[in-house]
Amino acid sequence: MPGAIAAAASVRVAQKVHLPVGPAVTGLDARVNMTPEEYLEARLDQQIHWYSAKSRSNQIWFRALRLIEIAFASASPFLVNQITADTAALKIIVGSMGVCVAVIAGIVSLYRFQENWIEYRATAESLKHEKFLFLTKSPPYEGENSFHAFVSNVESLISKENTNWSGALREKPKTKDEE
Repeated sequence: MPGAIAAAASVRVAQKVHLPVGPAVTGLDARVNMTPEEYLEARLDQQIHWYSAKSRSNQIWFRALRLIEIAFASASPFLVNQITADTAALKIIVGSMGVCVAVIAGIVSLYRFQENWIEYRATAESLKHEKFLFLTKSPPYEGENSFHAFVSNVESLISKENTNWSGALREKPKTKDEE
């Protein structure tokens, strides 16, 4: 992989890109001009890693919580039938399981684990797609200004995902009438 990056960088040694300096551009050591190799290592590879890790984390949380929710929800009706005068403690257990199901459903809904998992995975895969198009000099990255077009497309993907994320935070919950 480093050889492919070096090959792409050597072809475009003269090309550099100007990135804004500030809190939105992290891990770039406040560099203003970057070569393709520097951009791939300092920006793109870090973003692909971040989105992949966040996707994986959200997938694990979503699946784990949903499995617990399903297990508790399906066991509760069976356990309710087992409650007798001699098994009063079972009432507390069944009640606690019902509360857990409700809390887990709320957590899954509040933190949007499934949506984040899918969105982060899609962004990571889109970034990988752009990277391989650029490294192989495939359209639209076969021309003279290919590096600038590449950076523009990558930054656009990252910005779009950030905009979607902040929009989801501002989104009002739907009422029963709106659904």
